[in-house]
Amino acid sequence: MSKNLWWKILLIVVPLGLSVAAIYPPKDKIALGLDLRGGAHILMQIDTGSAIAYSTDLAQTRIGQALKDAKIAYGAISSSAPGTIKIEGVDPTRSADVRQVLEIPVGEWSISGSGGSYTLEMPMSVRQAQERLAIESTLDTLRTRVDGLGVREAVVQPSGKDRVLVLLPGVEDPDRVKGILQDPAVLEWKKVVYPPGVTDYRNWRPPTSREEVLTMFGGALPPGVKVYPETRPDGSGGSVTTWWPVGESVVIGKDITNAQRGSGQWGGHNISFRLSKDAGRRFEAATREYVNKHMAIVLGSARDESKHVVSAPTINEPISDQGQITGSFTLEQAEDLSLKLRSGAIPADVRIIEERTVGPSLGRDSIRKGVLAGVVGFLSVMAFMLVYYRLSGLNAVIALALNVPLLLGAMAYFGASLSLPGIAGLILTLGMAVDANVLIFERIREELRLGKTVRQAVDLGFSRAFLTIVDCHITTLVSAFFLFSYGTGPVKGFAVSLTIGIIVSMFTAVFVSRVIYQIVLGEGRPVEALSI
Repeated sequence: MSKNLWWKILLIVVPLGLSVAAIYPPKDKIALGLDLRGGAHILMQIDTGSAIAYSTDLAQTRIGQALKDAKIAYGAISSSAPGTIKIEGVDPTRSADVRQVLEIPVGEWSISGSGGSYTLEMPMSVRQAQERLAIESTLDTLRTRVDGLGVREAVVQPSGKDRVLVLLPGVEDPDRVKGILQDPAVLEWKKVVYPPGVTDYRNWRPPTSREEVLTMFGGALPPGVKVYPETRPDGSGGSVTTWWPVGESVVIGKDITNAQRGSGQWGGHNISFRLSKDAGRRFEAATREYVNKHMAIVLGSARDESKHVVSAPTINEPISDQGQITGSFTLEQAEDLSLKLRSGAIPADVRIIEERTVGPSLGRDSIRKGVLAGVVGFLSVMAFMLVYYRLSGLNAVIALALNVPLLLGAMAYFGASLSLPGIAGLILTLGMAVDANVLIFERIREELRLGKTVRQAVDLGFSRAFLTIVDCHITTLVSAFFLFSYGTGPVKGFAVSLTIGIIVSMFTAVFVSRVIYQIVLGEGRPVEALSI
């Protein structure tokens, strides 16, 4: 054999060896999709209305801090509805200063009122922008949380205007995952508002009913004050719920830049967190004001009904940008909460509207049937090629057999997951590979009928069929491109396997098959006939 032919053989053997190395053992090297591996299929709805409530809470926090920084005293900052904020008890002589301060946190809002009371309204354009931002932020946060769970080949993608599709292959505890995905994890540090007459702030404990809190305040809560429950163990295997009256937030949601699970002095679990620079400054000012007083750590969504107090520690000294959340956490609860806080608060409520769980047994059955279909198809094609094209059919069978390891190896290298539609794509490409061989063989037959020698017929058969094969495969590649661009997970899996299969089948049908002919026919010796 010539040196040129040895190089061609090397170009076949090396990719084949790399492919076998990439897929062996198949169980560990080939990533399976949701329909084969089992897992969870979750469709979630984003409540864009709650995003306005979240933005309103955040604006209240920033307004309160901005007024304090400008040394402008106020009575209360409250919200009667999402997108509406009311400021009361401001010195009427500082009206110009108030409007100037409000330009930074809510410059795009409409401001009305004068004297000591102001009403702020979120315009429709800002509402729409906040809703769009909430959808984008929710997608990013969900992706971060899924990545934090370590789920391989997970999919988080939009599905319509305000829906998110989450595919989690191999998930063993769907309920835990749903809790992590659905919990907005809006964490707030709020100032505790003490009832009139309380002087021993450090030792004061809230009552066990909301009605009793109202009684302490004379039957009605002051403006801007809300009551949230805290449930903790009572030491006898049960639990007790107390109700904390709280006011404005000091830090909220996006102010947290990092959170990690830690261990307490007596073996319990806590969450250490770090705040942004601006939030750290606000937090330090608030905790300096609240030394020897309680501040409540409130967790929930943008809606009040879901909020609850995790703990309400006494502030012993000013805290800047770092702190701890303590409570009766199990290891898993502490891990999950730190993941939620670390990934960022979801700026809107999300709910699951569709859920499907695929068991691994169903996946194994799909793999078994898919492999069986592939084997039956391969044997059928092999039998046809051997009967119809005789020994030349054996050439096509060898090229066809190389398709499988080369294709699976390419998928393993690119990290593509194999799904049930992907198996269909594999089987389809086997048929397309044989189709290319059929075009070449029929062209060789035609050249032989025209009186060409065997070597001339083989050379002309490959060269003249080449453009037709390329044209057919390019049109299929275009279809696969659009399937990948606009399809969802399973459709994309089909498009990926089809694309890789087309490229591999071109290589085996045109290059490998021709090299086999060159090896069989040899060089220099006469060839009288070809079994085709």
